[in-house]
Amino acid sequence: MTEALAGVAPGRPLREGLDRILQANMGALIVVGDGPEVLAICSGGFLLDAEFTPQRLSELAKMDGAIILASDASRIARANVHLVPNPHVPTSETGTRHRTAERVARSIPVPVISVSEDMSMIAVYVGDLKHPLEPIQRLLNRANQALQTLERYKNRLDTVSGSLSALEVEDLVTVRDVATVLQRAEMVRRIAEEIEGYIVELGTDGRLVLLQLEELMGGVEDDRRLVIKDYSQADDTWQLGNAMTALADLSTEDLLDLKSVMSVLHLPAESGELDMSLQPRGYRLLSKIPRLPDAVIERIVQRFGNLQKIMRATIDDLDDVEGVGSTRARAIKDGLSRLAETSILDRYS
Repeated sequence: MTEALAGVAPGRPLREGLDRILQANMGALIVVGDGPEVLAICSGGFLLDAEFTPQRLSELAKMDGAIILASDASRIARANVHLVPNPHVPTSETGTRHRTAERVARSIPVPVISVSEDMSMIAVYVGDLKHPLEPIQRLLNRANQALQTLERYKNRLDTVSGSLSALEVEDLVTVRDVATVLQRAEMVRRIAEEIEGYIVELGTDGRLVLLQLEELMGGVEDDRRLVIKDYSQADDTWQLGNAMTALADLSTEDLLDLKSVMSVLHLPAESGELDMSLQPRGYRLLSKIPRLPDAVIERIVQRFGNLQKIMRATIDDLDDVEGVGSTRARAIKDGLSRLAETSILDRYS
């Protein structure tokens, strides 16, 4: 469906053709795909194989039959075609054009577009899904409202994330603190995902929304991944990818329950209480040090085991780790000291 919506987004020739059909108060049934499975349900009409233009599409819509486009909508393959999908395919639509569109989409894996003359509406069908296209201004309003919501949630995420950094430095982290950060990060990700859907549908009109989204989401996904990497208990059956997938799969109700969020960390049974203490491995704070490669961070964590031991390590201890060296060891020591000082000042200011 996302690919289909991108193909009919503002700025694309197909969308211009659909808009011309609506402006002329006409209807249309368009199949985007001309493979053998499509031709098998076509009857009558005539072969065109002409280059696609919005003007040609609107002119051909004056005829009653369906229009068959190439899969990339670059050519008009056939016009005035009678579509004969399996009549036993269930449909919830009532109008003839919409019933045919839904049956075709459910029968073969191609997008089908229905333009309603009476309702002045464009609907895209893919498989069992139907998506009516909304006016651009309404989509922009929704996207801007979602951006405002995202900004509020992002500010809250920054607050709890900064608090977690200070608690990590002081070795006071509890399960509740980690679950709260993951909860907020997942909420932010879900709002961003909804905005991405608006951006796809807005096409060229969504450029400014995309810029704002990228600015707000900078570092959020990495932080979410590193928090899980710092605290989850990996084994042969539960790795980082499993934890991230489990977090993304939580229902809205479960996401509001910190104990459900905590379950993605796969902690031992004795760590089941929210006020139990946890120790970070150090991936997250080390990643905040400039020009420190992931491979080096991995070796440092493997060598020392947790953040407190890393912070207590001397420059010589760090220098002994493969790939660090004296210059980088000094940078790590100074960087962790600055991060510790900044985090604690932010927490108690």
